[in-house]
Amino acid sequence: MPDRYAVIGHPIAHSQSPLIHGLFAQATAQDMTYEAIDGGAEPGGFERAVQAFRAAGGRGMNVTLPFKLAALQMANEATDNARLAGAANTLRLDGGRIEAHNTDGIGLVRDIERTVGVPLRGRRVLLVGAGGATRGVLLPLARAGAARIAIANRTADKARALARELAPHLDGVAIDGGGLDALAAGDAFDVVINATSASLSGQAPAVPATAFAPGALAYDMVYGKGLTPFLAQAQAAGCAHVADGVGMLIEQAAEAFAWWRGVRPDTRAVRARLTVPLA
Repeated sequence: MPDRYAVIGHPIAHSQSPLIHGLFAQATAQDMTYEAIDGGAEPGGFERAVQAFRAAGGRGMNVTLPFKLAALQMANEATDNARLAGAANTLRLDGGRIEAHNTDGIGLVRDIERTVGVPLRGRRVLLVGAGGATRGVLLPLARAGAARIAIANRTADKARALARELAPHLDGVAIDGGGLDALAAGDAFDVVINATSASLSGQAPAVPATAFAPGALAYDMVYGKGLTPFLAQAQAAGCAHVADGVGMLIEQAAEAFAWWRGVRPDTRAVRARLTVPLA
């Protein structure tokens, strides 16, 4: 009988995870199935769905909104990535135990370095936004060797608090936080990452052109929207590279797949299928 895996969220019909993991399984000859499960909106629905899936023989789950926090709280143990992110996007169901992992930051780093071709070691990185998306990628960015990480947010205090909280865990990488308004008089960055949801509504965070260093990479975590307002303003500022988050989506899925199955799939065919031109 094939091993069972799933993605859980609410809503879930839009998820690309069944397609991605189905293609990974086919390419690596893994005997497995992968389905989508709606955790529902009622209190306790997520926990009941996870337990039911595990009782039915489920081996692992990807977790999407709004259950990433609950997934970490439900786990018996967690990786450093999940603990410092304060959320889990991947669960491994091992007998009576639940292990939690967060692959988002690993996916981001792999996409930037291996696909976009921009090494992170020694680079100055700006993260726009101080929510869960930013929190989830800080440790992998630090481990990739970023020289400095700055967090800019509409609410400056939230950015400062996040920087203070995670600074002791980033292996000495310099990190600071502040308001978006402070960017106008601040430094330029080699990599600028939009970790807000502004692009989903056709908006752009207030990042001045001076925040992009010559030859910089602008990266929007939102995917499938073409050239977003954030990426358009980055191009106008002279950025040498722009990328959306489709590669992050695929690479974080590949990391989860490897964590479950012990084999890392080639992501190129999936990327070609899901990529929307930035035009």
